Amino acid sequence: MVAEVVQLDLPAEAPALPEGWRYELLGDLVDAPGISYGIVQPGSETHDGVPIVRVNNIRNGRVDTADVLRVQPNIEAKFKRSRLTGGEVLLTLVGTLGEVAVAPAMLRGWNVARAVGVIPVRADPGSSWVSICLRSSFVQHCIRMWATTTVQATFNLRDLAKLPIPIPPKETREAITAILGALDDKIELNRRMNATLEAMALSLFQSWFVDFDPVRAKLDGRQPTGLDPATAALFPNEFEDSALGPIPKGWSIRKVEDILIFNRSTVDPSNFPDELFAQYSLPAFDEGRVPKLEPGTAIKSQKLTVSSNSVLLSKLNPHIPRIWLATLTNDSRAICSTEFLVAEPKGGVSREFLFCLFNSGPFASEYATLVTGTTGSHQRVKSEAVLLMKIAVPPSGLLDRFSALAEPALNNVNQNIRRSVTLATIRDALLPKLLNGELRL
Repeated sequence: MVAEVVQLDLPAEAPALPEGWRYELLGDLVDAPGISYGIVQPGSETHDGVPIVRVNNIRNGRVDTADVLRVQPNIEAKFKRSRLTGGEVLLTLVGTLGEVAVAPAMLRGWNVARAVGVIPVRADPGSSWVSICLRSSFVQHCIRMWATTTVQATFNLRDLAKLPIPIPPKETREAITAILGALDDKIELNRRMNATLEAMALSLFQSWFVDFDPVRAKLDGRQPTGLDPATAALFPNEFEDSALGPIPKGWSIRKVEDILIFNRSTVDPSNFPDELFAQYSLPAFDEGRVPKLEPGTAIKSQKLTVSSNSVLLSKLNPHIPRIWLATLTNDSRAICSTEFLVAEPKGGVSREFLFCLFNSGPFASEYATLVTGTTGSHQRVKSEAVLLMKIAVPPSGLLDRFSALAEPALNNVNQNIRRSVTLATIRDALLPKLLNGELRL
């Protein structure tokens, strides 16, 4: 027997529910002050202002706090309804529609931009359950179909409140939440592990090749911290002057073109309509650094080819670092957007060294100054200018030792990304079956 689902004037596509389940409108599941927009005109950024969650901060089921806008408290004070206390469901309403996250407790006191809806869900059914339902294919379909697209896709609060949320018995709801939550927790754990692994490699690069900590220790007559004798012996015990300032004795000042090349070979995927390509794009990077598999027929422009020994460096808006250590498989030919530079190491340099170099503070600061274009959204770096940048290059033995230490950590990052893709695929396959009762617990 199936439950009655017509009393709420539901969309015709609403899945029938098992006996004992019911639909509730989202607007009936919230606490005071109710569903709200965020700040309409955030104003200019203020370094010590109130953090504002924007559309670009919500992706992959979580709030990314790495790049948040901060506004003056006197502006934010006008929007108490959307001030976060932790536990609210956040839904993107403009441009990129339907991204969902639950605000963690650490965001208490933050606010959101107008393009984000704030949904203070009641303890029963709870924020976790509502966020799961909002990610379902049926609710996402409703969001797309009800959105207006006059200028850009926009979903209003009135229709948001009408979204139908399936409500099963409490024990079933808790079991589904536990299963899907465990998958989400493992994906989040992998993300945190990756952040730690990358931080380890980047910290080692910073210590050895930017701060020159082992050289300073030996200069002071101390044993370099954390280094075995063979590795410590690779560092000199004095500095010498150079065009870049003091550098370890025996190191050389080289141009970037001496340690890498930019692969400019291209392919037109439309000439191979039946071939499946692994496309590395800026959106794919932002959504979790997973290349998107697409047939040649769906790709309408020339793309750069990506080799197994390359590092992708975004030349668009370099103040937003996008540096991708691509990992290729034998299944699909790899291509990337022409907004990337495809860097391949040469002269005894490894791609792990290039990855850490591109992420280092001195390189990133100079790289950001090499832009052309006048608007913040269309600034690009010219590859010719990058090749002329100067860096301090250590002897080959030290390069080899660094790469041997950094490679396992960075390989584990890519393995964790692949594992998370598998977990997300399982989660997304289970979600509709669990929410319509097809898969019973």
